[in-house]
Amino acid sequence: MAVTVPATGMPVGTPEQPQAKAAHRVLGASLIDSGPVVRGRNGISLPVSIALHTAGAVALIVIPVLMADANPEVSTGVKAFLVEPLSVTPPPPPPAAHPTVAPRVVPKPQPQQQAFVAPIEVPTEITPEQSLDLGAENGAAGGVEGGVPGGVVGGIVGGLPEAPPPAAAPVRVGGSVREPKRLSAAPPVYPELAQLARLQGTVIIEATINERGRVVNATLLSGMPMLNEAALEAVKKWVYTPTLVNGVPTPIIMTVTVRFRLS
Repeated sequence: MAVTVPATGMPVGTPEQPQAKAAHRVLGASLIDSGPVVRGRNGISLPVSIALHTAGAVALIVIPVLMADANPEVSTGVKAFLVEPLSVTPPPPPPAAHPTVAPRVVPKPQPQQQAFVAPIEVPTEITPEQSLDLGAENGAAGGVEGGVPGGVVGGIVGGLPEAPPPAAAPVRVGGSVREPKRLSAAPPVYPELAQLARLQGTVIIEATINERGRVVNATLLSGMPMLNEAALEAVKKWVYTPTLVNGVPTPIIMTVTVRFRLS
């Protein structure tokens, strides 16, 4: 059974051939001679590498220094833009204050108490003071017959006349108060505009009649605008008989109707 050896690739126990021996010798000689060549190359590459690195570092330092003139100048100051300020007209000064005048205080006169002073000359007689004379001219001393004891000198015999009674308030017609009889009744003037418009109607007026039968006040209750004024003017001219209440002439209030009809 043959066994393979990896180093030579030949079966164990087989004798070596002459060609194989020659190849081994050539291979051994090449391995022995290659050592100095390798060591020579390693000794050259190390100084070259150091020189290249040194040159690169020097270039990194020297090139920026040489190009310093090409760099922009660094501004060391602060630039400012100066603008002329706006000219603003100052406001006018306030008006001068008027001097305050203190109100003048007028001292109030103080009443002076007059002390009793004795007269320089003593009068020999005392003259009576003149009193108010309430008597009438050409009056009788001691009064007249029919006067009142304790009365005023020069008074009117029998006293003053009684004041007239106040005017009675007007009463409204109705019940025991009958409507008075009309003595004078001027017809109202028919307005021309109402005639042209063929306008007819009735106007109701409240009239106040005094104790002599005269219309003293007229108030419109209802009617038509074109006829009201003519009716009021006519009623104010009417005259009635005086109205007696308990035998006394009394003013009254009554309702008057004025009719306007076209013929």
